[in-house]
Amino acid sequence: MTDEATTTAAGETRGYSVDNPAPVIEAPRARRAKTPRAPRMNFEMLGWLFMRLSGIVLVVLVLGHLLIQLVLDGGVSKIGFAFVAGRWASPFWQAWDLIMLWLAMLHGANGLRTIINDYAERANPRFWLKMLLYTATVFTVLLGTLVIFTFDPNIR
Repeated sequence: MTDEATTTAAGETRGYSVDNPAPVIEAPRARRAKTPRAPRMNFEMLGWLFMRLSGIVLVVLVLGHLLIQLVLDGGVSKIGFAFVAGRWASPFWQAWDLIMLWLAMLHGANGLRTIINDYAERANPRFWLKMLLYTATVFTVLLGTLVIFTFDPNIR
C-alpha cells in the first residue's frame, strides 16, 4: 500500500496512512466564552404569536356575533338603526364590538404587513405601502372607536 497522507502548513499529517486507515481529524477550536446578554424581544415572533392568539379570539367573537345576530335575534331583517341603538346602549355590546373591531383591524394589518414584507422587493415601495397600511389602520380604528362610543340614538 502507498501512503496517502498529506502534510499541512502547520506540519500536521492528515489523510490516510498505512498504519492508520482512518482519516485524522483535527481537534475543534476552543470556544470563546460569550458574555451573557439580556434576551431581546423579536418583533416578528411577537407578530406571529399575536396572529395566532387574536385569530382564536376573533373566531369566538365573530361566531358569537353571527350566532346572536342571525339565529337568536331573528335574522338580518331585524337589524336597523333602532336595533343598533338598543344594542349599543349596553356597555357589554359596546365592548364586544370594540374588541372585535380592534382585533380584526390589527390582525388584518399584521397579515398585510407580512405580505408587503414578502412581496415588495425594494425598500422605498415597501416603506410607502406600509405607511399607507398603517395610516388606513389607525384611521379605521379611531373612526370605529369614535362611532361606538359617541353613537347617539336620538339623532333626528
